[in-house]
Amino acid sequence: MTGTGTPLRVGLVGYGLAGSVFHAPLIAATDGLALDTVVTSSPERRGQARAEFPGVRFAASPDELWQRADSLDLIVIASPNKTHVPIATAALKAGLPVVVDKPVAGSAAEARELAALAEERGLLLSVFQNRRWDNDFLTLTRLVAAGELGDVQRFESRFERWRPQLKGGWRESGAAEEIGGLLYDLGSHVVDQALVLFGPVVRVYAEADVRRPGAEADDDTFIALTHANGVRSHLYASATTAQLGPRFRVLGSAAGYVKHGLDPQEADLREGRRPGRGPGWGMEPESLWGRIGAGESPLTGGGHPVETEPGDYPAYYAGIATALREGTAPPVTAHEAAAALDVLEAARRSAREGTAVTLEVRS
Repeated sequence: MTGTGTPLRVGLVGYGLAGSVFHAPLIAATDGLALDTVVTSSPERRGQARAEFPGVRFAASPDELWQRADSLDLIVIASPNKTHVPIATAALKAGLPVVVDKPVAGSAAEARELAALAEERGLLLSVFQNRRWDNDFLTLTRLVAAGELGDVQRFESRFERWRPQLKGGWRESGAAEEIGGLLYDLGSHVVDQALVLFGPVVRVYAEADVRRPGAEADDDTFIALTHANGVRSHLYASATTAQLGPRFRVLGSAAGYVKHGLDPQEADLREGRRPGRGPGWGMEPESLWGRIGAGESPLTGGGHPVETEPGDYPAYYAGIATALREGTAPPVTAHEAAAALDVLEAARRSAREGTAVTLEVRS
């Protein structure tokens, strides 16, 4: 537990997409946190970070952080997936609390080993699952909790894109050690959301295809989950979807909810807009609100519009600051991330073997 007073000093490992677009701006926007050091050896990325955060310090490698661990209060790991476990392990052994971008590890076993190390050292370990604070997910969570759909029977969730040309980089690598491909990238989000909404999974079936010429990792993936409570989740992650489907279609015994479009926060962060600078963060126009109803397609006027909750990525780091100062649980735990990895591992096995995989519900 860290006392109140001066801001908690954060060391950020990595300043690529995740570090520069998501973590650094959100850390800087959080009361009680201060971006102290960015780990990158790239002169270009150092210049980019210095331009937005003039007082930030730099380190060429994470080892430099461990040498001055007493001057830091939190390490955030936004480096390539294959580095998550070794860097998180080193940080915890240096006595530092840790936030890791998703996926925390390549396997559930590794995630649980990290969780055990953090618990042994009495340190916070959390996983950045920002999509829990998407506007549509917050809205759906409210509708389900209020019983407005009745008993949910089927949950359809899509992260679909149209990117017929490869972008290159480790995310598209087929090498197992890179933990690339959409199953572990966007799949980490859709599986986490399904587990948060509907609980443990007992059966997994998946299809993972490589569609684009020259691609090495899965770029068109489907996962079907049977939850212990009987809800069925159908989850899609694709870079090859020429016509995008609804982000959510959720069918219940009383009504259904359909929502198109993506939460605006990522696009705003990419464009340099920042939370806390002006009103309206995370909000979308009425024209993009989802619809709830029964018996007719929302595209032909069925149902009625439901106001979308404002998206709230800043809530994640606000929760981290509270957890560090008050000793409360972090907003996402490593054990929750491990449960999602159980599902992702089962999905990978299902896709490889062409059969459904049964999971045991952990107590």
